[in-house]
Amino acid sequence: MSKLYVVPTPIGNLGDMTERATETLNNCDLILAEDTRHTQKLLNHFNIKTKMISYHKFNEKQRSEEIIRRILDEEMNVALVTDAGTPCISDPGYELVKEARENGIEVIGLAGASALTTALSISGIETYVFAFYGFLPRKKSELDSALKRVVNNSVRTFVFYESPKRILNLVENIMEHMPNSTLCVCKELTKLHEKTFYGSAESVLEQLKNHDDVEKGEYVIAGYNNDYEEKEISLSKVSLHGILFDKLFKNGYSLKEAVNEAAEEGIASKNEAYKASLEIKAFLEDYIQ
Repeated sequence: MSKLYVVPTPIGNLGDMTERATETLNNCDLILAEDTRHTQKLLNHFNIKTKMISYHKFNEKQRSEEIIRRILDEEMNVALVTDAGTPCISDPGYELVKEARENGIEVIGLAGASALTTALSISGIETYVFAFYGFLPRKKSELDSALKRVVNNSVRTFVFYESPKRILNLVENIMEHMPNSTLCVCKELTKLHEKTFYGSAESVLEQLKNHDDVEKGEYVIAGYNNDYEEKEISLSKVSLHGILFDKLFKNGYSLKEAVNEAAEEGIASKNEAYKASLEIKAFLEDYIQ
């Protein structure tokens, strides 16, 4: 029976490539790679000759349908890899795995490298429960809204990914929203120049500013939100519609004002609040009639 294998690859150190991963890539009929040029170097290193095609965020939906047809029609075993780490974790793959499951294709995941778990394991931050957010938005207003949701999340341990060009900006914004947070910023995990920056948000920002190569390498930020405050009434237990109604009648807001404030407070994304406002508007129109 044909299978889809989700295969992690090293996040920097080629010594982290497992024997099972090498065997799987060798024995499959086709490899799907995020960047074929990048993955070709890995395949060459391990002398893997399996045919490879691209599978990335720009062709994910179209390619998924094509691959599913081929797996079913040609009885192929296919392996999915990403540039580094475990596929589907802030990387393409979700669409393909979903389609495979819905079409009765067996999906097998291999254990292996992940920047997320590696960073958490060395962070010195509580990891029994954590919230992973991947890459946060670039636009200032959207970044503020995202960080407000982090602040208001009762799960206090958080993990972000970030690029070297935006790491200082992100830590500055974390310090703005969570000034008392504890951070462990990990750079170039498993690589020769791996480095971590640990301490308060203010201390970590200062360490990064004094680091000569701060704009080189990839970053994972693990943090603990010491600024979270328990609410008397958990917002998670109050419907978004109820919150908007309260703002409309208690504060005398327009729907637009209620939506904007809900988004600014991090209660919901602007899109979620807007959808809820349309439902409220339709309800009010029916009620008035």
